[in-house]
Amino acid sequence: QCTYLEIEQAERTHAVVLSRPAWLWGAEMGANEHGVCVGNEGVWTREPVGEDEALLGMDLVRLGLERGSSAREALEVITALLERYGQGGSCKEEPVSFVYHNTFLLADRTEAWVLETAGRYWAAQQIRGERALVILGRWGVLSPPLSLTPPPAFAEGSRNISNQLSIGREITAEHAGLRQRARSQGWWSGDGEFSFAEVFSLPHQPARMEAAKARYRAGKELLRQHAGHITAETFMAILRDKDSGICVDSEGFRTAGSMVSVLPQDPALPCVHFFTATPDPSRSVFKPFVFVANIKPVPQVRSPTFRDDPAKQIPRFQSTVDRRHELYRRHQATLELMERDQEWGQKLLQTLRDLEKQGLEGMNALLGGSVAHPQEELADLFFDCVEAEMKFYT
Repeated sequence: QCTYLEIEQAERTHAVVLSRPAWLWGAEMGANEHGVCVGNEGVWTREPVGEDEALLGMDLVRLGLERGSSAREALEVITALLERYGQGGSCKEEPVSFVYHNTFLLADRTEAWVLETAGRYWAAQQIRGERALVILGRWGVLSPPLSLTPPPAFAEGSRNISNQLSIGREITAEHAGLRQRARSQGWWSGDGEFSFAEVFSLPHQPARMEAAKARYRAGKELLRQHAGHITAETFMAILRDKDSGICVDSEGFRTAGSMVSVLPQDPALPCVHFFTATPDPSRSVFKPFVFVANIKPVPQVRSPTFRDDPAKQIPRFQSTVDRRHELYRRHQATLELMERDQEWGQKLLQTLRDLEKQGLEGMNALLGGSVAHPQEELADLFFDCVEAEMKFYT
């Protein structure tokens, strides 16, 4: 059972860690036990959005992670389900429908992809380069160990997306009927090279798309500025950048959660996934998570469930419920105090940054091979970091 549709179950699913809107089944971003990471963004294209309930882009994120043991396999899962079931239905927990199509970033230890969709149609681009770096407005992936000395060099292979089609002529794979669809609608004559973004983008973009263009350009420039010196900390700083609009906190929208993943190419080293689990990364703590056996549950970051959930009742979203988990409640209350007493707030923010730095240093040591963490320690890692953050809020 996905958010709106029931689909056939897979024989086996992989362990996943997800950052998701609490009311739905899917996820905005996440990772699985095989080191596959997927995140999505909304886009608007020439193809009409589907008001009928189908699969959400966020459902496809989770399905790709649960069923794909590599980035390429996750892409194949997502595109097959998209072609079969389509995408549609409201992506917001409100009575007024909010519908969009989706772009995705997919990465594993060895390769990365951008997948962009328009209705049931899609195009995918493999990210070329010695190592792949991908970033969107709330998510980043780094393929070698992080923040080592000297830092890993990246002269190429970086990629970002932000609420617009960005795959041009560099198409690695596509829907079998993509070009015929474009010709039949009069969007492409069939002459010259085919650009997915040029052909399927709206000729007159809504106002929000102009802001998306600025974010996209800013993300690309920030990656360029740091080329050759990109670390996990670099990604965290980019995700916190408010001037560019990458860290959103205006016009009723706020970056709801952020994730940075480190995917070592050496399979003997673990993948490390840093999650904020709270909104606005500029005032949140990135906490490390590693897939090991017997991971300690972290109820402090699980939202409550409701017997008569308004997201599941028909008609939907006729009432509201408080879905904040315990860490979010304490985080939000502390932010209000920080705004009232800015001097104290800055001191607390620095304390939280120190906590984050400890986590980064510990993971650097783990990935650098200088320290061996027992499995039990890694199993408690995310729980312990959440508990430490909550104590500072108390």
